[in-house]
Amino acid sequence: MQKAIFSFLLRLSGWKMALPVPEGTDRCVMVAAPHTSNWDFYYTILAFRVMDIPLRFTIKKSWMRFPFNLLIGPLGGLGIDRKPKAPGQARPSYVEAMAELFAQHQRLAVVVTPEGTRSPRDEWKTGFYYTALKAGVPIMLGYLNYQQKEAGVGGPIHPSGDLAADMRKIMDFYRDIPGHTPGNFLVDKRYG
Repeated sequence: MQKAIFSFLLRLSGWKMALPVPEGTDRCVMVAAPHTSNWDFYYTILAFRVMDIPLRFTIKKSWMRFPFNLLIGPLGGLGIDRKPKAPGQARPSYVEAMAELFAQHQRLAVVVTPEGTRSPRDEWKTGFYYTALKAGVPIMLGYLNYQQKEAGVGGPIHPSGDLAADMRKIMDFYRDIPGHTPGNFLVDKRYG
């Protein structure tokens, strides 16, 4: 029933899905780009629910307390706790904490926006890459093409450990996808 409602809302907005969805979306790091508008979150939630992708996004664990957890949890929020597991241990990095989530969840598509902002940014953050590499999961390439009003997923990209080569594949994929505000989207100049 919920899937039908989400599908109806997308169609009502004039959006369509690029099908079929590639295999591997049930356990991956999902890049969400271009990220140029607050509308991206709304359409991403709807589209991924219709595509049956177990969408989750990370947030500081402190935001998962009452009353915020009542909204953030159902939307897909996953609290990240970076406290050491035992006294005297080092604090885990964000990448280590995210990779650990894959040990705790069988179905998990952690969505990241490597641009880090809705403003133009010509160098992407690479934590998503290292998370996928450490967790041994593929990188999937989620997108919203606002010109064609199409939501879809590309990939998979299996991290090889050669960051430059893998990032060039990712940049090639996203290069011609127009976001909500096309002037606010840039591929990473180091790999594009």
